Amino acid sequence: MPTIAYAAARSQPLAVPDRGPVIAGAVAATIAAAALATSATAATWAPPPVNAKFDYQIGGDYPLPRGAGVVSRDWFSGSADVRAYSICYVNAFQTQSDEARVERPDEKSNWPRDLVLEELGDDPNWGGEYLVDLSSAEKRARAAEWVQQMIQTCAAKGFKAVEYDNLDSWTRFDGTPVERRVPFRKRQAIAYAELLTDQAHALGLAVAQKNALGLNRRQARVRIGFDFAIAESCGRYSECQGYRALYRNRVIAIEYRRRDFTRACQSVGNKVTVVLRDRDVSTPRSPTYRYAAC
Repeated sequence: MPTIAYAAARSQPLAVPDRGPVIAGAVAATIAAAALATSATAATWAPPPVNAKFDYQIGGDYPLPRGAGVVSRDWFSGSADVRAYSICYVNAFQTQSDEARVERPDEKSNWPRDLVLEELGDDPNWGGEYLVDLSSAEKRARAAEWVQQMIQTCAAKGFKAVEYDNLDSWTRFDGTPVERRVPFRKRQAIAYAELLTDQAHALGLAVAQKNALGLNRRQARVRIGFDFAIAESCGRYSECQGYRALYRNRVIAIEYRRRDFTRACQSVGNKVTVVLRDRDVSTPRSPTYRYAAC
């Protein structure tokens, strides 16, 4: 995902101790209470409404566009909107890039060092992001444990679902000189996604499959247990119908080019949610901001 610049005017982010292994005590207490309350009753979750107007605000919160009933915002700096079905963005398969004057546990420097594949270099498309090592069951369990604090924060803030970004991280270095050095593939990513989905469901959060159309129905719906899909550029790559084959109309499509947005609207816009955003998912204050819905 793009590097996010957090404006001081936004709600204060959760406090995180400097490069520490856990989140701050006050926040931990809030999260523990939310988890306890959830576990006291049978956890239930539901996917977002079908073909509802949506906005992708992972680059910063701002007032919902008129008529929007679904929104996705960042787990750390974003807030759940009580007027909408709110989806919590978590970059679970890669690290966030380190940011000045921001301390968040998903930054590269705050992840457990031996779980970050620093030797591969950063993501060729998203500078500063590094793959999380999913090569063994022990490492997947530890990575899921690290991400748990993020999922619990989503639940404590009132989000209704979570989207785990970079599910297809094993493909990030395909075609590069280090391709063969990536120590895991699809099988390990699926096993990790299953852990993450179970954790979210236990807290009453629905879970989106984020991209990675290469998963079949048994992998995505039965084993992992995804509830709906968030598909980037499915119009561009003619994949929208493929996601509908997995999730029927429980699909949110995000396009970053006007011609792809037009194509997606013509193809599936009367059945699933389709929006146009700028690649940096910026706020309306930015000169690069772009938004449309069909």
